[in-house]
Amino acid sequence: MEIVAKMKYTGISAQKTRLVINEIRGRQAEEALALLSYMPQSAARVVSKTVKSALSNAVENYGYDAKDMVITKIYADDAPIRKWRRFGARGRFKPWQRRSSHITVVLEERVA
Repeated sequence: MEIVAKMKYTGISAQKTRLVINEIRGRQAEEALALLSYMPQSAARVVSKTVKSALSNAVENYGYDAKDMVITKIYADDAPIRKWRRFGARGRFKPWQRRSSHITVVLEERVA
């Protein structure tokens, strides 16, 4: 059975989030949380929250053991882009794009 947790509208771009996500794909959930706690990227904290949420869903709602849970799918999709503007020298317009992302974590039970 698949256990899913989603975090929407994070303030970090999907490209930066994918760098962190690619490191933990296919690992056990507890091992991934330990790895994320030592990563310096700001996306690691957001991904860690999502993995913890999926793990607690599995334990509390379905009664699975936390040690048996493995991250089978994890991905970051683009979320809406906030357009921001700054005014530059000589009356010019400098657009900024503040990107965000949606993170999805899917866990499954694997018994050794």
